[in-house]
Amino acid sequence: MTGSDIARAILDGSSFMTMATSDADGVPWATPVWFATEDHRSLYWVSAPDAQHSRNLAVRPEISVVVYDSTQRPGNVNAVYMTGTAARVDDSAAVEEGIGVFSRVAVREGIGEWGADRVTGDARLRLYRASVAAHYILDPDAPVDRRLRITL
Repeated sequence: MTGSDIARAILDGSSFMTMATSDADGVPWATPVWFATEDHRSLYWVSAPDAQHSRNLAVRPEISVVVYDSTQRPGNVNAVYMTGTAARVDDSAAVEEGIGVFSRVAVREGIGEWGADRVTGDARLRLYRASVAAHYILDPDAPVDRRLRITL
């Protein structure tokens, strides 16, 4: 199995990502969010605009993300590390596209269907998208944590 195959399997088999953001002063904040993706490069989630990570993204769009299977034993855990940018999705065409991805994955996971009405207008939540610039896994042959950049 290649590094890209490992990363795809982890992203396709996981529901939560841990996303690191920082505020205007550079103070870091990490948070788990339920996410959906179909292409492994655009990650969608819904959040309240007043959540700490949402406020952070409004001033600093740079993010770092890790997705892993927390049920594995220490030493056996594979993970996908990602860097990129994220922002609230406000353009109506982009909302329709993104909520479509989110809804298809949510239905598959038993969460139910989502429409644009749940993330626009008077709705409490908004749709967010992370655009992944780089994917990494840890080199399984290295004696220390060394990232290997992979292509998805």
